[in-house]
Amino acid sequence: MTRLTVIAGPTAVGKGTVVRYLLEHNPDIQVSVSATTRSPRVGETNGVEYFFVSNDEFDRMIANDELLEYATVHLNNRYGTPRGPVERALAAGKQMILEIDIQGAEQVKASMPEANLIFIAPPSLDELKKRLVGRGTETPEEIAIRLETAEIELASQGLFDHVVINHEVAQCAQEVLDLMQSS
Repeated sequence: MTRLTVIAGPTAVGKGTVVRYLLEHNPDIQVSVSATTRSPRVGETNGVEYFFVSNDEFDRMIANDELLEYATVHLNNRYGTPRGPVERALAAGKQMILEIDIQGAEQVKASMPEANLIFIAPPSLDELKKRLVGRGTETPEEIAIRLETAEIELASQGLFDHVVINHEVAQCAQEVLDLMQSS
């Protein structure tokens, strides 16, 4: 079994929901907590969903090689995976999931070719738009930017080891788990 699995896909495809389902049903799996420069959404807690950091702190993390990968997403927010917790978990033999963006997945594959990259895809672009609007967390302008980004991200599915379509969370999570266990 590959111990490092990268899960990526376009915004609102349900990556976080699938990962939460996997964690709830498989307590031996851990997920990396990313750092981000975006503001917390309602209900998010620093250190749980993300480490919310300033741009200056993010720059410091880059300069000190504290990030396994990082990228600017949706034209203005930066996200990155703190290196230390991932390396410690893998050294301890833990199964680790990175839920990151496409750019980050490419960086991880370049530095850790043994990583298992899984792309979560929507059933259709219309369904993706419906999910994004239904979240109610973005303005119409932000939705437009995210949909443009999603179309670019959907075109990069071929860079991944596997593609799983998220029709329904439990089914998608089981397919991801099967791929994690067979790799």
